[in-house]
Amino acid sequence: MPISSTSACAASSAPEIILELTQADRLEAAAEGAMRRFPAMAARLLDEIARAQLVPLADLPPDVVGLGREVTYRDDVAGRKETVVLVMPREADIAQGRASVLTPIGVALIGLRVGASFTWETRDGESRQLTVTRVE
Repeated sequence: MPISSTSACAASSAPEIILELTQADRLEAAAEGAMRRFPAMAARLLDEIARAQLVPLADLPPDVVGLGREVTYRDDVAGRKETVVLVMPREADIAQGRASVLTPIGVALIGLRVGASFTWETRDGESRQLTVTRVE
C-alpha cells in the first residue's frame, strides 16, 4: 500500500515529523542497509529522516510515533482503527502487531504526532485518509 505521492511523500504538504536523534541514526542505518533489497522504501525513509525535526530523547513529546511506541491510527473513510508497535525490520512480526519501519505504513507513521493525518493509497488504488489517534 503506497503512500499517495500527492500528500505524505511531498514535503510541502506532509505533516510535520519529529524524530529522536539516536533513533534517527538507527533508522538511517537501516534504510541504507536496505537500499539494495527495498530501494523505494529505503529512499522514502531517508526522505522522511531528512525533513524531520531531530530532538534529544528528553525532548521527544510523548504523543509522537517512535520506535517501540504503540500507535493507533484510524482509517477516516472506513472508520476502522488499527494498532501497531513500530520496530526495526528484524523485530517485525505483523501477527503480533509489530510493524517494521521499512514498510509503507511504518514509513508513513514514524515521527507523526497524535492528530496528524495523511493520505494512503490502497493496493486497489483507492485513496484513504488516515489519522493518528493514540501513541503510547
